[in-house]
Amino acid sequence: MMEKIILASQSPRRKQLLEWAEIPFEIKVKETAETFPPDLAMEEVPIFIAREKARVIQEELLEERLVLAADTIVVLDKQIIGKPKDREDAINILSALSGETHQVITGVVIRKGEKEWSFSDITRVQFHPLTLEQITYYVDHYRPYDKAGAYAIQEWIGVVGIHSITGDFYNVMGLPVSRVVQTLQTQVF
Repeated sequence: MMEKIILASQSPRRKQLLEWAEIPFEIKVKETAETFPPDLAMEEVPIFIAREKARVIQEELLEERLVLAADTIVVLDKQIIGKPKDREDAINILSALSGETHQVITGVVIRKGEKEWSFSDITRVQFHPLTLEQITYYVDHYRPYDKAGAYAIQEWIGVVGIHSITGDFYNVMGLPVSRVVQTLQTQVF
């Protein structure tokens, strides 16, 4: 039986993926700044942010517990695309992704006491060209304001708008869950 972990995320998608993998967990979150040094390599950015999420939770624990934190970024043309500020921003982001290939990078940090294991997983996603009508329909019906890149692959836009992906589908949802399971099973914490 796997040790019950603490998920340092309020993402409903990460929660769902851990449930599907039948990993016992509880959720603890604390607000952290999602800032990072400007000279970090792109694949290091979500690890840096996830490390901070794990650290603040670990500091509050009275005992050594296994803490899992993750952060996901979307990268188009070497630029990080965050969560949209509003409807107009979401439409602009999806218009930029339309017909293009971008990267979804999730950084994962697993900590217990002084031990840490971290990695990033990269998935390439190519969108079909999207019409403004499709984009506004998605934004107005699904309100993707809490999602990096202004979309969720498991929603309507992913079903009709994605041409192909190279890499882990679940990474695009927010957690490369099979790699997390492998790490939990093979690392000594």
